[in-house]
Amino acid sequence: MEKIVGKVWKFRDSIDTDVIIAGRYLRTFSLDELSSHVMEAEDPEFAEKVQKGDIIVAGWNFGCGSSREQAPVALKHAGVSSIIAKSFARIFYRNAINVGLPVITADVESEKGNMMSVDLENGIIENISTTKKFKIKPFDKFMLDILKDGGLVKHQLKKNKIKDSTSNPNK
Repeated sequence: MEKIVGKVWKFRDSIDTDVIIAGRYLRTFSLDELSSHVMEAEDPEFAEKVQKGDIIVAGWNFGCGSSREQAPVALKHAGVSSIIAKSFARIFYRNAINVGLPVITADVESEKGNMMSVDLENGIIENISTTKKFKIKPFDKFMLDILKDGGLVKHQLKKNKIKDSTSNPNK
């Protein structure tokens, strides 16, 4: 898996799934519509300004609250390439990996707008803006394969050599 490089969005402790994507938006099946409201309770401009590859850095207990899978799905669809937090709610962590969104438990120094790189295979996070490096436990091959394949379902389909009927055949 290649290094992840992106601009940092910084968030506080205890960002719950209702802050990530409010319940009132869960009636839609449109990922574009869903992701257009991601994090709006915390930063109303986030969905408009987040760019493909950006990284969220947060405090303790990111993704607490409900078990809604739409939270990591909306973040990923909005362009977030990974989330680094001091800790994650267990079900959010699992849902994020299941949809192919890398989540890294680490305490890193960063400010909004810093550039950061994440090397999951070698276990190195670098704040490019400050040149500070942080060592993390490298992800094992199984987890890297799931993330590289785009999530658990796509990984299993690939592993079992089954065509993914949810994929766009025109890509």
